[in-house]
Amino acid sequence: MTTLGGLRFSLVGPGRVGASLAAWAEAAGARLVSTARRGEAAALATAGQDLLLVAVPDPALAAVAPELAGHPLGAVVLHTSGSLGAEALAALRAGGSAVGTLHPLKAFPHPLPAPEQARGVFFALDGDPAAVELAGRLAAAWGGRSALVPPAARPLYHLAATLAAGGVVTLLAVAEELAGRLGLGSAEAGAVVAGYLELARGALAAAREAQEAGLPLGAALTGPAARGDRATVARQLEALLSIDPDQARLVARLARETLDQKVRADASAAPALEGLAADLDRLDPAG
Repeated sequence: MTTLGGLRFSLVGPGRVGASLAAWAEAAGARLVSTARRGEAAALATAGQDLLLVAVPDPALAAVAPELAGHPLGAVVLHTSGSLGAEALAALRAGGSAVGTLHPLKAFPHPLPAPEQARGVFFALDGDPAAVELAGRLAAAWGGRSALVPPAARPLYHLAATLAAGGVVTLLAVAEELAGRLGLGSAEAGAVVAGYLELARGALAAAREAQEAGLPLGAALTGPAARGDRATVARQLEALLSIDPDQARLVARLARETLDQKVRADASAAPALEGLAADLDRLDPAG
């Protein structure tokens, strides 16, 4: 297994992401030399070190990079942004540093210092050869996976990441709102929401099984829309239309996308879904 013994590094941005990655690096044998908060980057000198890790929010990179430029820095500087490429640190090349990206495709609701939190995480890389090599070494030492995600692909890569994390929680929040409209007591409604969360856990597990089997994630779709159950979907949408037309339109569009994803995963399912597809298209002609 790859280790980081002998690697010396510093960190700008000891927040949720930065603190986690620094802890993972130390657990793998690296030594954290110094840490600076976002506004303290100008005072940080890391000459002779192997790595400077910049873990600040995307909008802050434009301000932090000029602060670091002109100061002695480590051999490699990596930032953790998912939406930006290595060019966000281009000004640091003049000082002799190779620059790159190391974006962990993981939600950090708080610092996650335990090294097992890194296992299986995907890291998006980009940048100069020396930076990419070191970023890949870090990912391997943490038990993660990595691949090059070039700058031109970053907007869609990051959008898909947002859908996979925030988008899922958004839909769960809608489900929670619907549970609050069932006329149940608060304890009972809370139990229903807990059930929805467990249902989501099972759906994600099925999607992972599909991916590991080499199948499209759409192969794991279940529910009345994925079965083409016109009567059930009609009853559901009618009930929702009576209390929240906007959410009903959202649900109808999601159901239509469910049909498309199901057919992409299994073309033989198309005939059974045609009727429901027509129903949904009549409800939302622009969909």
